[in-house]
Amino acid sequence: MTFSKYVALGDSFTEGVGDPDPARPNGLRGWADRFAEALAAHAAAEGRDFGYANLAIRGRKLPAIIDEQLETALALGPDLVSIHGGGNDVLRPKVDIDTLAAAYDDAVGRLAASGAHVVMFTIADPGLNSVLRVIRGRTAIFNEWVREIAERHGATVVDMWRMRGWSVAEVMDEDRLHLNARGHQMIAIAALDALGVRHDLQPLAAAPVPVLTPREQRAATVAWARTHLAPWVQRRLTGRSSGDGVTPKRPTLQPIG
Repeated sequence: MTFSKYVALGDSFTEGVGDPDPARPNGLRGWADRFAEALAAHAAAEGRDFGYANLAIRGRKLPAIIDEQLETALALGPDLVSIHGGGNDVLRPKVDIDTLAAAYDDAVGRLAASGAHVVMFTIADPGLNSVLRVIRGRTAIFNEWVREIAERHGATVVDMWRMRGWSVAEVMDEDRLHLNARGHQMIAIAALDALGVRHDLQPLAAAPVPVLTPREQRAATVAWARTHLAPWVQRRLTGRSSGDGVTPKRPTLQPIG
């Protein structure tokens, strides 16, 4: 497959949270930037122009992604769109997954009908993460909807649920919710491979993982809860989002560079 106009939709996963780069918009790189860079290199080798837009905003639930990003994406006239959402939704115990899936189905249908090829993602298995294991059941249900929607509209699925050859400690940021640079690189590689696009991306070396005593592990968990969990709970209680005031880092199609 060859592409010239790529638009990324989604939440913190696609914005690139956990993969900091002060030289980039919003101070983030992320898998979508890495993926787009490989696509741009492929286009350049064939003498084609390439443009990339990233509309993703951290903290967004799937209905907000659709409401805020879909029309803008369609107006850009892409031939490739990636969309990831649902992770912030399934964290909520009262989420209506069937209603969520119906809205997702409609959105992906509109993207596909525009002529764009769509790339979708299942959510990684939270059973691999002790902090998130409680949401494993509804995540599995949501992921099955993703596969069904993708099949209906001819979308490509990057099935993160089945990506089990990784250690959580090696691919997750210190907040235990977002991927680090190594994790984002893995997703970029998986997305390119799913599309059958030639590339030269290689997995990044894993940083050493310290071996902690049980006492040190408890202390680390307490520190994590104070630094990351408590602010998340506070935002939920006050109706705020980590994405409040954040704007898309690439709101229009731009060359890579």
